[in-house]
Amino acid sequence: MRFLTGIIAAAWALAAGAHAAPSATDLAAIAAVESRLTPTGAADGKPLAARMAELKVPGVSIAFIEDGKVKWTRSYGVSDAADGRPVTPDTLFQAASMSKAVAAAALKLVDQGRLDLDGDVNPRLKIWQVPPSAYTTVEKVTLRRLLSHSAGLTVSGFPGYVPGKPVPTDVQILDGQPPANTPAVRAFERPGQGYAYSGGGYTVAQLLMTEAGGQPFPALLDRLVLRPAGMRSSTFVQPLPQALVRKAASGHNAKGDVIPGQRNTYPEYAAAGLWTTPSDYGRFLIALQNAYAGLPRAILRQPTAQAMLTPVLSGYALGMVIEPRGARVAIQHGGSNAGFQCQSFAFLDGSRQGVVVMTNGDAGGRVAREVLGALQVAYGWGEAGPPPEGSGRRAPFTPPAAAQ
Repeated sequence: MRFLTGIIAAAWALAAGAHAAPSATDLAAIAAVESRLTPTGAADGKPLAARMAELKVPGVSIAFIEDGKVKWTRSYGVSDAADGRPVTPDTLFQAASMSKAVAAAALKLVDQGRLDLDGDVNPRLKIWQVPPSAYTTVEKVTLRRLLSHSAGLTVSGFPGYVPGKPVPTDVQILDGQPPANTPAVRAFERPGQGYAYSGGGYTVAQLLMTEAGGQPFPALLDRLVLRPAGMRSSTFVQPLPQALVRKAASGHNAKGDVIPGQRNTYPEYAAAGLWTTPSDYGRFLIALQNAYAGLPRAILRQPTAQAMLTPVLSGYALGMVIEPRGARVAIQHGGSNAGFQCQSFAFLDGSRQGVVVMTNGDAGGRVAREVLGALQVAYGWGEAGPPPEGSGRRAPFTPPAAAQ
């Protein structure tokens, strides 16, 4: 009872946190989110607080971006159902698979000439290489293929590690050796043949970037992406430093209970390891929009950003899904770690609108999608269309639940 009461009471206490005054359209959109979320297959909408209570999602945090700014934020519910701490715009959440786009933005190493997108990665890898197989004799594993899930590698996602348990190194993860809790990352089809979602491939890219950049991955990404994008509340450090724990949400299972240890550890940084806020992730989307448009002082050169956001297979680019909306093109990605689910969406056109929704419940992905649906109607974004022409065979974008 305390859980439901806490959610409903806190859900209506809006956290201001906005960076610009919301317009009348914005206020109508916020009202639609709060009062008319429409579950799949339902005829009528329900209040956000009711959906959170039904799905046992303790907390939700939203940031809306427009024209290069975080336009408005709203936060609802609690960050921990056991102690009742309210969610605020500054509450940290696990970004889960939304980490992949931030990792891909380390293509700054390509701009610097330290890596290339289309060369065989094995000559550049030092302490571990993709084991040779019949699949890789002609076509090779490349950075572009790793980041677009078309390298033909195994291991779709990662369950994480309960706090206090041993955490594996990159090589132990890649070889499936204890204390790693996932199988070895190996080739299972010819690189470039098709789309197959692979967090394992992102762990290969993680090692490649770490060796090329000469720093541990969290420090490297802080230097190349987080600080340049203005993401001052974000980190890839795992487990989360003690100084930040009080600001962090706890993960919750499908029953609404706090997961063991409150939050799992993800040494698979590139695939699942980012801690961030919706506003900070919104700043990352703005940084991508700026780079794609070729604006000065962007985090990537325009050709590199456009290569990153060009689909390879199945509508998947490098770290992002490319989603046509009529004549407009959007980028999007979801995420699902143990106890955390989230969704991001942004346009690459002149409006530069977008939204980030983060939750701390195993059913939070449903809430996030319903929030996105309400905003889609309120802002007139239109329905998603088929993947861009020439993007390869279509496969549904369905990252594994609680293992991204």
